[in-house]
Amino acid sequence: MFLTQTQIRVRYSETDQMGVVYHSNFFPYFESARAESIRQLGFTYADIEKMGVIMPVIDVHCRYLRPARYDDLLTVTTMLKELPIHHKIEFHHEVFNELNELLAIGKIILYFMDAASMKRTTMPEALLEKLRLYFL
Repeated sequence: MFLTQTQIRVRYSETDQMGVVYHSNFFPYFESARAESIRQLGFTYADIEKMGVIMPVIDVHCRYLRPARYDDLLTVTTMLKELPIHHKIEFHHEVFNELNELLAIGKIILYFMDAASMKRTTMPEALLEKLRLYFL
């Protein structure tokens, strides 16, 4: 399993009138955590695009368990539970507050697509080589 953790501080603009993080703001948290997890492998989304592969989001889910509030320091855990061997990759996310309370659970599915043809493809080999180490 590949697992990373990213910390994000809740900004005032991300909350509603009750001081609670508005539900749709969890998706940018997931995206930031995904980008950081890819960075920890030595790549950025731009690097992957230079390899001719784009990664559109095709499915998102979030289950909200507890509220996140203004100025909370959140820890977003990002997991790959399976090594992607075909055209899709599933990122699993968990969001915790500073008391280590689980606030939300998310799953985001992206496809690997050839940028020129817009057809599904597989993960770039360089990225796959890095991830294989976590699934031995």
